[in-house]
Amino acid sequence: MLIDWFTFCAQLINFLILVWLLKRFLYKPILNAIDAREKRIAAELADADAKKAEAQKEHDEFLRKNEEFEQQRAALMGRTADEVKAERQRLLEEAHNAASSLSVKLREALENDARNLNQAVGRRARQEVFAIARKALADLASTNLEECLVGVFTRRLRAMDGEAKQVFAEAIKTASDPVLVRSVFELSAEQCAAIQNALNETFSADIRLKFETLPDLISGIELSSNGQKVAWSIANYLDLLENGVGELLKKQGSPDAKANPEPHKPELETTNR
Repeated sequence: MLIDWFTFCAQLINFLILVWLLKRFLYKPILNAIDAREKRIAAELADADAKKAEAQKEHDEFLRKNEEFEQQRAALMGRTADEVKAERQRLLEEAHNAASSLSVKLREALENDARNLNQAVGRRARQEVFAIARKALADLASTNLEECLVGVFTRRLRAMDGEAKQVFAEAIKTASDPVLVRSVFELSAEQCAAIQNALNETFSADIRLKFETLPDLISGIELSSNGQKVAWSIANYLDLLENGVGELLKKQGSPDAKANPEPHKPELETTNR
C-alpha cells in the first residue's frame, strides 16, 4: 500500500493545528476556569475554616467566661449566705442579750420596788409604833415614875467620867449663866436638892442651877450649859431601839446581817447644842 505523504502531512498539520486551537481556545480557558474555581473554592474553604476557627474560639471564650461567671456567682452566693448567716447570728445574739438585759432590769426593778415597799412599810410601821410608844409613856408618867427617873439620873450623873465629864465641866466653868435643868414635869424641892447635890459631888463645885419644864421630853431630865447638853430619858431607849430597827431594815438581804441585833443600853447623852 502506498502512503500519500502529502495527505499524511496535511492531516498531521491539521491535527496539530486542531490540538493547538483546542488548547488555545478550549482547554486553556476551561483549565483556567477550573483553576479559578478551585482557587475560589479553596479560598471559600479557607475562609470557612477561619470563620469556624473564630467561631470555635468565640465558643471556647464564651464557655470560659460562662464558667468564670458560674464560679463568681457560686462564690458570691457563698459569701452572701455566710454574711446572711453571720448577720442572723448577730441579730439573734443581740436579741438574746437585749432580752437578758431587759429581764435582769425588770427583775432588779421588781426587787427594788419590793425592797422599797418593804422599807416604806417598815419605816411607817416603825414611826407609828414609836409614836404610839412615846405618847403612851408621856400619858403614863406618874409621880412614882418621876421619882425613879430623878434617882436614875442622879446615879448616872455621879457615874460620869472621861471626856464627857471634862467637856461639861469646862462648859460649867466658862458659863456666866446658871446650869439649866429641864424636865417634862415640875421637880419637887427634894428632887431639885438631889440633882444639886449630884452635880456638886460630880464636878466638885457649888453649881448654880435653873429649873424649867420641857413638855417635849418623854419622862426624862436634861442639863445644858454654855452650848453643852447632858440628858437622859426613857426616850433614849426608844431612840436607840428605833435606830436599831432602822439599821436592821437597811441590812435586809445582807449576808452578814444579824437577825436579832443586840440592844444597846442608853447612857447619859452629851451633845453640843
